[in-house]
Amino acid sequence: MPADLILVIEDDLAVRRGLSDALRWAGFEALEAGDGDLGQRLALERPVRLALLDLVLPRRHGLEVLKAIRAARPGLPVILLTALGAEEDRVRGLEMGADDYVVKPFSVRELLARVESVLRRSAERTQGPASLPVPGGEVDLLREEVRWDDGSREPLTGLEASLLRYLASCPGRLLSREELLQRVWRVDARRVRTRSLDMTIARLRKKLRDEHDPPQVVLTVRGRGYRLSS
Repeated sequence: MPADLILVIEDDLAVRRGLSDALRWAGFEALEAGDGDLGQRLALERPVRLALLDLVLPRRHGLEVLKAIRAARPGLPVILLTALGAEEDRVRGLEMGADDYVVKPFSVRELLARVESVLRRSAERTQGPASLPVPGGEVDLLREEVRWDDGSREPLTGLEASLLRYLASCPGRLLSREELLQRVWRVDARRVRTRSLDMTIARLRKKLRDEHDPPQVVLTVRGRGYRLSS
């Protein structure tokens, strides 16, 4: 079986080569791009399984690249590579559908753990319930989209679909943040601090037209976790 092809879009040559070497050492194939234009083209034309995307790039900003990837290949997992002080860009990237992020400087071990976690989620997307009814429509968890009764459709990212699929597989059960991060993100919440869960829930509520107070589909139990409405 051929190794998974990972695209590294990073303008710093030393960082890019270091990431590629680490990926190859871990058994992946690596493809490199040093600017946003080339990175976007490779992401859309080559059989890439995952993209590592720096946000500050020459010729095309990383968020523009992410937007193009989400439009043409909504199921392609993307992990953002961000600077320590770039919280606003990280938040925007997660809102636009990035699957996760790592903050520079990061260890190779952390990066590889995130890559393997996101790839596992991608491989599991065909498992679990096929659909989920919501007020005014239905979520197709195989096609990863919301289909509304008025005929309109709203695509989901792979991470959003994975989270909904896990919630739907535990009907009525309260799921803690720790369990969701462990089972969907594949990270230990005691060791890894991430706002990705909160941002994904917020994006889901917007896409499900569930921005009520309180929400009607993905329910929050303050201080304890989340569950789907019964």
